[in-house]
Amino acid sequence: MLDGVMLLWFLLTAAALLFVAVDIRTTPESPVLKWGFVLLTAYTGVVGAFLYVLGCREPLPGLHERYVAARWRQTLGSTMHCVAGDGVGILAGAVLSSVFGLAGLAEVVVEYILGFAFGWTIFQALFMRDMAGGSYRRALTSTFVSELLSMNLLMAGMVPTVMALKARIPSAADPMSPSFWFVMSMGLLVGFIIAYPMNWWLVANHLKHGMMTVRPAGAVATAHAHAAHEHTAHDHTAHDHAAHDHGAHAGMDSAPHAASHMVMGGEAPWPPVPVMALLSFLALAAGVAIAVLSRPS
Repeated sequence: MLDGVMLLWFLLTAAALLFVAVDIRTTPESPVLKWGFVLLTAYTGVVGAFLYVLGCREPLPGLHERYVAARWRQTLGSTMHCVAGDGVGILAGAVLSSVFGLAGLAEVVVEYILGFAFGWTIFQALFMRDMAGGSYRRALTSTFVSELLSMNLLMAGMVPTVMALKARIPSAADPMSPSFWFVMSMGLLVGFIIAYPMNWWLVANHLKHGMMTVRPAGAVATAHAHAAHEHTAHDHTAHDHAAHDHGAHAGMDSAPHAASHMVMGGEAPWPPVPVMALLSFLALAAGVAIAVLSRPS
C-alpha cells in the first residue's frame, strides 16, 4: 500500500515539477522566487504546483502586480522562499546524518545548522542583496531575524513529522530509499504549513518581503496600459498601493527602495520582535519534545 502511494506521489511530483519549471519562465516574478517555486514543487509535488498557480502565476497579461498584492499571496511567497532555501540545507543535513550514523537530537542539530546557514547566507542574503543596495553584509544583517523566526517554525513542524514517519518506516532512514525522500517531503510540507503564520506576521510588519514583479523595461508601459484598459479607477488606487507596499517593481533597479520599505516599516512591530522570537523558540522546543516523546520505546 505505502509503495503504491509513494510511486503515485513521485510520478505526480515529476509532472508537477516539469509544469512549473517550464511555465514559470514566462511569469514576471523575481528569479530567486522562480527558483523557490521550482524547489518547493520538488519538495511538495502537486501541492507546490497548486500554490504556484493560485499564488503567483499571472492570470492575465499586465495583472501580476495586482494579483500578488494580496496579503496571503505575499505571505505565500515569503514562506515559500524560506522553505525552498532552508530545505536544501535540511536535506543535505539529513543525508549527512544518515552517512555518519547520526540520529535523534544530533540529526536535528545538523539539519537546523545547515538549513539555517544555507537559507540565510545564500537564499536570503546573497540572492537578495540587491534589495539591500548591493551590500552582502547589510543583507545578512537585515535578513537574520526574519530567517531565524521562520526557520524555527519550519523545524517545529518538520521535526516531529519526520521522526514519527521514520519510526514507522524503517527504510526511511536510508537516502538511497524512496521512503527517505517521501518522508522528507512530508516533513517539509508540514513545516511549510506551520511556518505560514509566522511569515504572515513578518510580512505584515515589513520584516520580510513576499512576492514581487520583475518585468523587462520595455514591458512595463505595456503592462500598465493593459491594466488601465481593463480596470476602474478604484483598481488603479489598489494597484499603486500594492506596488508601493509590497515591492512590485519594474526591474531590479528599484530593489533598494523595496528593501528600505521592508526594513524601515514605520511603526514598531506588534507583538515586539523579542516576543515573537521567544515564541518561535518555544514552538521549536515543543516540536522537538513531541518528536522525542512520540518515538517508540
